[in-house]
Amino acid sequence: MACHVSEVLRHNRELWDQFSFKGISTLNQEYGHVRNVIGDRFLTRPYMSEYLRREGFSLEYPDGKGFAVCLTHDVDEIYPPLRHTALSSASSLTRGDLEGMKKHLLWRLKGKKYSPYINFREIMEIERRYGATSSFYFLATDKDVLRFRYDIEDLEGELGIVADGGCEVGLHGGYYAFDSPEKISEEKRRLEKVFNGKVTGYRNHYLRFRLPETWEYLRQAGFRYDTTIGNNRIAGFKNGLCHPYRPYDAIKNREIDIVELPLTLSDFTLMNTRVPFSRKWEIAKSLIDSAEKCGGVLTVLWHSDAFNNSHLSGWVKFYEKILKYCQSRNAWMASGREISGWVEDKI
Repeated sequence: MACHVSEVLRHNRELWDQFSFKGISTLNQEYGHVRNVIGDRFLTRPYMSEYLRREGFSLEYPDGKGFAVCLTHDVDEIYPPLRHTALSSASSLTRGDLEGMKKHLLWRLKGKKYSPYINFREIMEIERRYGATSSFYFLATDKDVLRFRYDIEDLEGELGIVADGGCEVGLHGGYYAFDSPEKISEEKRRLEKVFNGKVTGYRNHYLRFRLPETWEYLRQAGFRYDTTIGNNRIAGFKNGLCHPYRPYDAIKNREIDIVELPLTLSDFTLMNTRVPFSRKWEIAKSLIDSAEKCGGVLTVLWHSDAFNNSHLSGWVKFYEKILKYCQSRNAWMASGREISGWVEDKI
C-alpha cells in the first residue's frame, strides 16, 4: 500500500489533476469567487480525503485521538480602528456594560499597551480549558493594502507570552509578500529578530497565494508548513482535502518539501454566510464531522480581534462551542507547528 498522499492520488487521474492544481485556472474561474454556496462538492465534501481513506491511507494521532483540529489566529489588528471602537462601544452601551464601553473608548488615553486587542492571554486561557493549543500569525511589514497595522517591534513581550503559554508564533505574510521571495524572507527575519526564536509556520494575509511558486518561496525561506490554501468567501474543503499534504509542482514535476495544512473554517467566512446563526453552526459541525470520518485535520481560523470586540461577542461563544464539540469527539486540538511536525514524515 502506498504510504504518502501523492502516491495514493497518482492512481486516480482526475484526483491527481486536482491535487496538483493542473486545472487551477479553470477551478478558480468557476469556484474561486463563489459566495454563500453550501452545496458544492469542492467545498462541503472532502471527496479527495474520502478517496485516500478508501485506499487505506490513514494517520495516527497522539494519545489515540481520532482526528486533529489545527487552531489558528491571524493577528490582523493590535490597535482597534475607529470603526471597531465605535461599534464595540455602542454594543457595550446597549448591553449596559459601562466598563466595556470605557475599555474601548479610553485605551488610547492610557497608551498602546492598554489596547483591548492585546488579548493573547485570554485566548490561550479559553483554549486551555479544553486542553488545546494554537498558532498566532503576526504581521511583520509596514505596508498594507488598507492601512498601517502595527509595528511588530512593539510586541516583543506579547510574543514571549504566546510562546511561554505553549502556543506558536508564526508569520502572517503581508498583502504584497505572497509572490516575492525577498519580502517573505525579510518579514520572517524581522519577526524572528523580535521574537528571538525560530519561526516555521506561515499564512498569507487575505489568503493571497501564487500556485505553486509561493510554496517554493516559503521552502527556500525555511518554513516547515503553510496554512494559506483555503477559501476566504466560504467555509469548506478547498480541493476536497482535509488531510495535510506535501504540494506538487506540476510544472517542474516534483514534490515541494513543505507541509500544507489546508484551511477549512474561519470566523470571517461564517460571518459572511447569509444564513441564520443556527445554520452556521450546522455548517461548522458538518465540516468537523467530515474531518473526523476521514481521520483528517480540520484547520480553524479565528481572528484574534474577534475575542475582545464587543459587537462580535457571539463569535467568542461560537468558538468555544467548536472547542467543546471537538473535545467531545476526541479531537487532538493543537497548533500548526505541533500538527505539521507530527505528520511531516507520514504524508
